[in-house]
Amino acid sequence: MRFDVVVVGGGHAGCEAAAAGARAGARVLLLTHSAGAIGRMSCNPAIGGVGKGHLVKEIDACGGMMALAADDAGIQFRRLNASRGAAVRATRAQADRELYRASVARRLRECKNITIAEGAAEDLIVGGGKVCGVVADIGEFRARAVIITAGTFLGGVMHIGGDKQEGGRIGAPSSVRLAARLRALELPVGRLKTGTPPRLDGGTIDFSSLEKQPGDNPRPVFSFVGSAENHPAQLPCYITQTTSEVHDIVRANINKSPVFSGAIDGVGPRYCPSIEDKVARFPQRDSHRVFLEPEGLQTNVVYPNGISTSLPAQVQEEFVRRIPGLQNARILQHGYAVEYDYFDPRALSPTLQTRALAGLFFAGQINGTTGYEEAAAQGLIAGVNAARLTRELPLYSPSRADSYIGVMIDDLSARGVIEPYRMFTSRAEFRLSLREDNADLRLTETARKMNLIDDNRWRVFCARRGRLAKEESRLHNLRREQDGGKTAAQMLTSPDFDYAALGDDAMLTDARDIAETEARFRYAGYIARQQTRAAKQQTEEALAIPDDFDYQSVGGISAECLETLMRHRPASISQARRLGGVTDAALSLLAVRVAQRARAQTSARP
Repeated sequence: MRFDVVVVGGGHAGCEAAAAGARAGARVLLLTHSAGAIGRMSCNPAIGGVGKGHLVKEIDACGGMMALAADDAGIQFRRLNASRGAAVRATRAQADRELYRASVARRLRECKNITIAEGAAEDLIVGGGKVCGVVADIGEFRARAVIITAGTFLGGVMHIGGDKQEGGRIGAPSSVRLAARLRALELPVGRLKTGTPPRLDGGTIDFSSLEKQPGDNPRPVFSFVGSAENHPAQLPCYITQTTSEVHDIVRANINKSPVFSGAIDGVGPRYCPSIEDKVARFPQRDSHRVFLEPEGLQTNVVYPNGISTSLPAQVQEEFVRRIPGLQNARILQHGYAVEYDYFDPRALSPTLQTRALAGLFFAGQINGTTGYEEAAAQGLIAGVNAARLTRELPLYSPSRADSYIGVMIDDLSARGVIEPYRMFTSRAEFRLSLREDNADLRLTETARKMNLIDDNRWRVFCARRGRLAKEESRLHNLRREQDGGKTAAQMLTSPDFDYAALGDDAMLTDARDIAETEARFRYAGYIARQQTRAAKQQTEEALAIPDDFDYQSVGGISAECLETLMRHRPASISQARRLGGVTDAALSLLAVRVAQRARAQTSARP
């Protein structure tokens, strides 16, 4: 059978890739081991957080599904860093695992041009230096573009203590043949690992002794076209902590952990360490917090966030019951670690297409990232670019200056990873401009030009953009005698004056509009300076360096700089600037030579 695009994998990256490719006009095949597992939250059923919430808002601003599914399934919503600056405020939702999966599956079924097939990809069809399709155990599928979103399944091995078995998660097999095929392409490959905590029976937990953590009221909303009225019933989370006795048990058995015994070579996520890592790295600590998070409205399963582990099952039973409130807790599924293949993302262009094989795109954990949000954002970019490739349209590379998605992809393709990559606001140098509440203002118009935005969402966006522009103009012209004749805009630049202080002069009612308006005035001076820097960076990004550029043709560059440039092969002068060891003098010489080559090629065209 023939399609425009084949997407391998039905996780968060694969779902967004398929939907974006279809919206952009491609005929898409989504190939997955199990149609019933599409959109499954294989680890913590939560969406968002600091940095991650920004990605979700940007996915939504580009017409993606994640924010809508989070609103459909969120059983607790919180606004993180609410008392801090607008740049680092973030939305997080604890989700009902089944409602989330059902929402994603329904939205995929509603997409035109998507065919879903159950099967395992085993090989790539390659010819003439480009990918031509996929060979699966159910048949052969021809396509001009293929997107691999295999998550933790490429050569996946699960570990609990000394026991191990092939698999990317409990109940799902590894992609062994596809992993071998990709390794045969001689792409740079390595091993990473991730882990998950034991799942607990909430009916056996003593919540009465624990700290209760309710959601926010009023509740935040993820999607720019969403409403809190659409949220399901809300549940609290609870907080407990490990104890010195727990740490003693872990410490006494730490050599049985596959990470510490040497059974796992892959590097795990630094920012989501296992309980074994915490005990080893912070020996001075007597306790670590554990968040008991419900997995849904129709289930008693509780996710104990903070005690990810791959210790033997018996040890897990022993230390869990030493945690306050969990003395009688029943473990429904033991924690485990997964080790899997990833491919060095420096082998990708900023469009997420592999440099080695035209038409082959990678998205998600295959690129060394961790988290649903990072995967979904990559899937969206890979999906739209795969569709544009099949239609012979220019591919899209988001910029560091306009999105966290751009920051992430630039970090990956320019610098690579040495551990699973996680998004943080600290990674973005223009974070004052890249706030959650203005993601639509930054990205929706561009997404509309790529056919990612439907007419209804476009009308909602245009109305909001017009409303904010009108209010900004009004506030600049509204003089307030009670404030010494200053304009409302001038008053809003003060950190001690918020929009509500305008009293009867306040016209906006939507919390997201108010947050955007306050930030726009309060940080105007800082944002202007960032925009000047961003404009310079975008000029450098526009000066693209061809994949086959001969760096040795640039005279005057030191051997150290030359080695760095040839090893990383940056996609632009802007990427080259962010490589350690590349001097300003080398950048100037490189920019001149790249510009000369571009002019020569332009003049040579008929």
